Order: sequence, then C-alpha cells, then structure tokens
Amino acid sequence: MKLILTEKPSVAKNIADALKVKTKKDGYFEGADYIITWAFGHLVELYDAKDYDSKMARWKMDNFPFIPPQLKYKVKSNPRNRSQTDGGAAKQLKTIHKLMKRNDVEAIISACDYDREGQLIGDSIIYRGSKPNKTVYRLLLNEWTPAEVIKGLKEVKQNDVMKPLRDAGISRQWADWMIGINLTSVATLKYQKGKGKALNIGRVLLPTLKIIYDRDKEIESFVAEDYFRLHATFHTKDGKEYTGTYKKGKQEKFKERSELDEFQRVLEGKEGSVTDKQVEKKKEFPPFLFNLSSLQGYITNKFNGWTSDKVLKVAQSLYEKKYITYPRTSSIALEESLTAKMKKVLDNHIQDLPYKDEVKFQKTKRVFNNAKVESHSAITPTYLLPKRLTADERVVYMAIKNRFIMQFMPIAVYEETKLVTTVADVEGMFHTKGKVQLIEGWKKVEKIVSKDTLLPPVEQGASVSVIKSEVTKHVTKPPKQHTERTLLRVMETCGKHLKEESDGEADVEAVLDGFSIGTAATRAETIKKLKDVGYITAQQKNLTCTKLGKTLVETFPVKQLFDLEFTGRLEKSLADIQKGDGSKQEFLEVISQFTTSSVNQIKADESEVINEITPAKISNEPLGKCPECGETVTEVYMGFACSKWKKGCNFIIWKNDKYLAAMRKKPTKTLVKNLLTKKQAFVKGLTSKKGKKFNAYLTYEKNAEKGYYSWKMDFK
Repeated sequence: MKLILTEKPSVAKNIADALKVKTKKDGYFEGADYIITWAFGHLVELYDAKDYDSKMARWKMDNFPFIPPQLKYKVKSNPRNRSQTDGGAAKQLKTIHKLMKRNDVEAIISACDYDREGQLIGDSIIYRGSKPNKTVYRLLLNEWTPAEVIKGLKEVKQNDVMKPLRDAGISRQWADWMIGINLTSVATLKYQKGKGKALNIGRVLLPTLKIIYDRDKEIESFVAEDYFRLHATFHTKDGKEYTGTYKKGKQEKFKERSELDEFQRVLEGKEGSVTDKQVEKKKEFPPFLFNLSSLQGYITNKFNGWTSDKVLKVAQSLYEKKYITYPRTSSIALEESLTAKMKKVLDNHIQDLPYKDEVKFQKTKRVFNNAKVESHSAITPTYLLPKRLTADERVVYMAIKNRFIMQFMPIAVYEETKLVTTVADVEGMFHTKGKVQLIEGWKKVEKIVSKDTLLPPVEQGASVSVIKSEVTKHVTKPPKQHTERTLLRVMETCGKHLKEESDGEADVEAVLDGFSIGTAATRAETIKKLKDVGYITAQQKNLTCTKLGKTLVETFPVKQLFDLEFTGRLEKSLADIQKGDGSKQEFLEVISQFTTSSVNQIKADESEVINEITPAKISNEPLGKCPECGETVTEVYMGFACSKWKKGCNFIIWKNDKYLAAMRKKPTKTLVKNLLTKKQAFVKGLTSKKGKKFNAYLTYEKNAEKGYYSWKMDFK
C-alpha cells in the first residue's frame, strides 16, 4: 500500500479517478493499492514573531531587528482569528500523520504541485515532527489527466533529489518573513500616524511599485512638442494615384513648419519619377505559446474587467479540472520529449475546425526546445475535451487552445512594397509603403484581419506628377501608463530589453536565468496586494500610484528595495538554489544582514509621516447578543465583535471579510443586527463573478467540525 499526498482535495479526486479508487473516507480515499489524502494548501505556517518571544506581541521599536535563530513551523492559524489554530487544518494534519504510520503503508508519495511552493507544502507536512521511517517519493506531473497520473506513478523519483527545490522554497519563505515582519513593523511605527492597516514593506512589493511610480513621473514630466510632416499625392501616366511622405535624409518629422512650406511651394505641378521599388514577401510567425505572464497580459489587455490575479485563479481551476497543463510556468516552449504526446493532443482538438486540413503537426525549434524550458513547459490544453465551462473558464481555455493550434497552422505571409519617389529640384525623397496579405495562415484561428494598404501597379523608373500636397501637424505623445500586461512584462525580465508592444520572447535568457521580480506564480498576487494596501489604483486598464504610494517611494530610506537590479539578484539567487548552484545558508545570511542594516537605517532616519490615518468614529451601539457567550456585540475598528473579546471571546465579523468582498460588499450595522437578531440578513446588490447583480439571504454560522464561523447563502 502506498500513501499519496496531494496539495488540494480536487487533485486527490483526480488521482483517485485515474486509479479507479472510489471509496471515500474521512479525509482520504482508499483502494487496494493506494491511499490518497490531501492538504488544503499550507497546513503549517511559519511562527509569528510573538510565538518565538512573548515580548513581540506588541510592536516596540527597541524589539527590532528581530531575527530568530532558527525556522519554526506551527499548524496554520484560523484565518478569522490568528490567536486560534485552524481546526480543519489540525484535523487533516492528524489524519495524514495517522495514515503515514499505518503498518500497511510501505511508502509515501508527495504529489503536490511541481514547484518550490508545492515542494515546501508536501515536505512541511511529511517531515513535520520527525522523519518518517518509510521511503518518500515525489510524483512530478505537468497535468492531472488519467494517462499522465498512471504514467507518472511508474516514474516517481526519490524525494531526496528534490532538496534544492525545497531549499529554494524555504529560502523564499524565510526571506519574505524576515524582511516583511521587520521592515513593515518598523516602518509603521516610524512613518504612520494613527491606527489602521500596517505600512506594508516587501522585497517584491516595493520594486513593483517603483516601476509604476517611474512611469507616472515620466508622464508627469513629459512636455508635448509639435512636429510637422509633408505628404504629396502622385499621379501616374495611366491615371492611378498614390501618396508619399517626405524624408530629408532620415528625417521625417520637422519641428519648423516653415521648412516644409518652402518645399510644398516648389512641389506644385512638378514632375517626378519612381527611383526605387522594392517588393518583398515577409513571414509572420504566430505568437509563442503562453507562459503565465503572457497569458495574463493577453487576457487583461483583450477583455475588460480582468486582472492578472483573476486569470491565474481561472487557469488554476482549468488545471485542477485536467483541461490544461500546469499554469505557473515561465516557459514559452515545450520539452522535446513531448512531441508524440502533443500530436495526439492536437488531433483531439482540430476535429471540428473548418480549417483542420490546414493544420499540420511539425516538430520545430520554435515550439519544441529544451533550451527554452525551465521546470515546466509552456501552457497547452490537455487531450481531454471539456464538456462544460463557465464563461470565465471559456475565455482562458479558448485563448490557450487557440494559441496551441496556431503553432501548427501555415505561417502567415504578406507582400510589402516600398516606393521611393523623387521630384525634380526638390532635395530629399518621398517614401510609400503598401502591404497585401497573401496567406492568412495561423490568423484564421482567431479571425485576425490584417489591414491591406493597396498600391497601384507602378514600376521603377515610371514618370509621375504631383497633383496635390499637404503639410500635417502632429503632437508628440507621452509614454502610456502601465497596464497589468506591460507591468507583468517588466517584472518578468526586470525591464531588460523590454519591447512593450511585442508579444515576442522579451528576454528569454533573463527569464530562464531566474533574473526577475517575483515568479510567474506570485506576480499577480503582488499587483493585487499593491491595490489592496492602497499604493496603486486601477483606472480601467491603466495602473497609477496613489498619493500614499508616491509618498512611500519618495520618502522611504531603504532605496535598495526599490531597485529592480537588487530584487532581480535576490530572485536569481533563489533560482540558483533551486538548480543546486546556490547555498541556502549564504542566501539567508545575506537577507539577515540586509534586514538588520535596513532596520537600523529606518531608525536613524529623520522622522517624517508617510501615512496619517484619521480614525473613523465608532459608536458603542449594541447590535445584538454574541452567539458564543451571550454578551453584547458592538462595532470596533476592524469589525463587529463581542464586548468580552479581552476576556477570550473571539466572535467577530471582520469589516474586510473576504467572502463579502468577493461579491463587492462590506458588512454594515444593519446586516450584523439582522444576523444576530433574525439569524439571517437579506442583502441586495451582491455581484457575481460574471459581474451580474443579485440578491440573497445570508447566514453566519459556526462550523462545529472546523471550529469557526462561515457564511451560507440561500435564495428564498
């Protein structure tokens, strides 16, 4: 008997289905040869500072820097009350360890996601307490289809070989804890006036904020300038017309109109000739397969209302439903070993396409290239065809499917014609471009229409005459504000060799070398957090700094944290550790020294308020009786809580409740009163994931098994 541990219940179900294990028990599936159990993501978490030392329960400047001598873990805290253990996590952890100790279990297989976070989740559970006396293996899959599960179980690796991946996960977790706990605490004490949310400081958060700040400053300092162009319309001997734009040397834009006015006067009624004609066929290759960042950029740019965080959540759902491969990848190509498999996937997806006869499977370096794959291949559909998808899932799935099919369609071809026309007694020449799409190719997949610019059949040496000319006025444009698409691209490569308008490789070498801000898995979370903590705001698709974000960049003294190069080097170090080329101990020593010096730098800084919070007026109006102890519930700063909370009653409805926030609502006094007195509240104007408004009855009930309160919805 082998015990398989997965990261989520849905993945456990996928494996159970693949192995035809149908018996479900409390916290696991059991068959003849396999037991499949699951975590809920992280079941254990790092100690809070106060868990190491009780004096850290209160923030005092003298207590920092605080760097514990060793890393310690505890069972995950209750998300609604961090002073309590999460009952559900504790129960499942106990179940897993009980299964690990069963006499009939001869081996343990970690089947958590194949990335450093997944490795950390599995190992933190399996090795909690003491090392198990049974062999631990690692199942490394890129998708959860039945065929891949069965194949993967035959090819499991010893978990010991994954130590570099685990070390990278621990290093990332510990670094973020050290920097976040110390600098957030000290910065809040130093620079914030009034009680409220902490002044969040993080190694990925601040450089990302600086990218947006820098673009805002470029736009702010931009000075628009006028420039002029001269255009002439030419008439051929057989009555055809075309237009050319004047160039003097390489100059096409002129600051002074008077210079062009002089040329325009000379042009009137002049004869000219076509002194050069170049006709060239050009190939247009399809955009590369998606990695997570390019998928997020594509969807957020094309569809209103989408964020990179939402794209990741939907892609994760498709992955867990076995319809796409692992989404948190930075690769834009596929491993060469997948060639035969991808041919079968392609065959499954083209059966009903009107252009299926044009689809030809080929093994090309553009698609299959080991040199461009890091850990996981690019995102593709799996061989399974979905029978039913939500509207959001369909958007993401079709983008991935179409991008995959494009790779095996004919290359698009267009013909570009360039004419050079000179006019007698006029210095310089007129340039004209024409373009005609000859082969539509891969553009058929998404019905991309290329705009043709047709030119008359004019041969080199032909005589023409000027029939009219025009000087046009233009204004230089400021840089565009960052969108999630352009921001993700800068984060992915630390801004190296960025071409914002291109969907190409950006700097593939930089991406594969690990030189980036964050990872494919964390960038969306970073952008979301910047919005949540109030450092940036979104205006339609455009991102801009808030007053708080701007002040933080200009005031916070630890300038290294805003430096893309510094952050990129840290991420590069983590990538090296993951490859076995770096030392966890050396990395953590660097982080410890940086944290200590940064705390001291903040302490020595001349005090200046970055954020001043004006407390909202809180009344002591009784809202009802506490369902836990029967005492009065009143409004407090962070929520609606039992008046006996200092004596240990933990009942509270948070003002930033995530369940309500997902439906764009916040708890009000009226809602809380109804919950406490009528046991339910009728709430109007809730918003669904699709953006539609609806009404519902909500209740807030205690889950006896997990030990905390949760929301339930009803439509009566």
